[in-house]
Amino acid sequence: MAKVVPACLLLALLLLAPALLAQEERGLIMNLDTGELCLQSVQCKSGCCHHDHLLGLTRCAPKAAEFQECSPKTVYGVYFKCPCESGLKCDADKSIVGSITNTNYGVCKDPRE
Repeated sequence: MAKVVPACLLLALLLLAPALLAQEERGLIMNLDTGELCLQSVQCKSGCCHHDHLLGLTRCAPKAAEFQECSPKTVYGVYFKCPCESGLKCDADKSIVGSITNTNYGVCKDPRE
């Protein structure tokens, strides 16, 4: 008996194929520009899917620069404050309680200073 590919897997491959093939170009699902609606940070070119309040829409936003407010990277993939740009460190409370209550904000700093 031949193996049958589940319909949902086939549909997912068909939807993701254009985004995976054209990684440099903006896609419908991946490589989204700043200001575009997103569900996860992995979809954004910047790597930050951001929302202003709990019930607000999430949009791609630039990562936080030095001395700007930030959030440490999380598994959720959506941020109230974006993580720091490459090379900077978010000096924030990294406790479990801060992560759960989403109050673990800090400031981006250069770790070499």
